[in-house]
Amino acid sequence: MTVSVVVHALSASGWSPVEPLGVSYAVEDEDDDLEWVRAHPDSLEQVIATLASRERQGQEVAISIYNAEAQTGGILHFFAKKTEVSFSPRIDRRSHPVAEEMTDLPWYLNSMLPALFGIGLLGYQAQDMAD
Repeated sequence: MTVSVVVHALSASGWSPVEPLGVSYAVEDEDDDLEWVRAHPDSLEQVIATLASRERQGQEVAISIYNAEAQTGGILHFFAKKTEVSFSPRIDRRSHPVAEEMTDLPWYLNSMLPALFGIGLLGYQAQDMAD
């Protein structure tokens, strides 16, 4: 899974790396920690190229993704081997209508899974912890 493939697939489903604060992404620094950077929306393709560059192969990277219509988003975290991606709903998280302290995981899954299965997702694991 490359950042480009995942982001472009989700973009067809209403998700975008352009969030209310611009484009937020992270790369590993010299201490192997993720260092977050904010970029202007016009530099999106450059950001994706940076995350996919040879320099970043074998490193963890992350990018925020946002659904403007639903006014919610989160972080896509690509692990070093780029065979696993996690999503954490951190931007205006949607609460479950029955249990406000829980995330509306069914909404996120219904919104994202069709695009991800379309690019070869083999499985997923969903977990929520009450606030």
